[in-house]
Amino acid sequence: MYQKDFEQILQKRLPKALLVYGENQYAIEGYISKYIIELDAKEDLLKLYFDEYNFEQAKTYLSQNSLFGGTNLLIIKHDKAIPKKELETLLELVKKNSDNYLLYAFFGVQKDIRSNAALFRSDDTVEVRLFEPSLRESITILQKKANELQIQIDPYALEHLIMVLNNNLMLCSNELEKLSTLNRTISSKDIDDLVYSDAPLGVEKLLIDLCNKKPISNTINTLLELGEDAAYLLRSTQMFMNQILLFQAYIKINGNVNSAEILGYKLPKQIEEQKAALASRIKSSSLLKILEHLLRSELEIKSAPAPQKETLLYGMFIKLQSYL
Repeated sequence: MYQKDFEQILQKRLPKALLVYGENQYAIEGYISKYIIELDAKEDLLKLYFDEYNFEQAKTYLSQNSLFGGTNLLIIKHDKAIPKKELETLLELVKKNSDNYLLYAFFGVQKDIRSNAALFRSDDTVEVRLFEPSLRESITILQKKANELQIQIDPYALEHLIMVLNNNLMLCSNELEKLSTLNRTISSKDIDDLVYSDAPLGVEKLLIDLCNKKPISNTINTLLELGEDAAYLLRSTQMFMNQILLFQAYIKINGNVNSAEILGYKLPKQIEEQKAALASRIKSSSLLKILEHLLRSELEIKSAPAPQKETLLYGMFIKLQSYL
């Protein structure tokens, strides 16, 4: 189900069980807050986030009446799909008791949730996929947030904030709360002076999208507008691809992944798994072609006049995607 269809349902009722996933974390957190507020479940709810998830604990919670005579709201956040049989049991418990609700927020790879998503397509269970909002949608959402915080900020400054933070609405919302303490009209200059650029995260997103053969032109444009130059994006791409090569070699030798041993420092679990998945999927022959092309591109970009560097950069990324 798409978000606009889900919003129509919410105008009438809260589904007893909800599976929500996709690229819009801000909206996911918003729906979690809505369930807690509308069900008045702050005192009775159970949160099981990521490694905290325990099937027996979840089952026991939904099998008993609320301690305060209210609603049992079970909120699960996970980057791995819950085993289907466990989820079926939890959904049965939700259906048996009118005071039970389940909200399952999935942050992993979409294909891993497909079989579970089918369980949330009945009369009172809903699955919703959320997409990254467009620039116009983000401005509308953040203008509403600014109004709630009683901040005076024009759409141009909001657009600048969104670009600086790579359209991450969670970060944008947090920054608006900080900016509200200035007690004056917020300008683009305030954002330049007080908001830390999210460009490194944008580069990571660019390279992951590159490997997944997704459109990348808009991300390149945004990074260049944020002040990143062709040389920086080239170096970042070389470093990223070298890491994928190291992951690939380690997995072939050991049969598992350990970023601490591969890189000398531990990556967050989700990023570690993401890079391991890319290393397993990209062919060694393709990776070799990519690394060779990056070396040639480095010479071309460094030797080219400044006006040509960005053009060569776009051409480099187009060629890289053709190897994947």
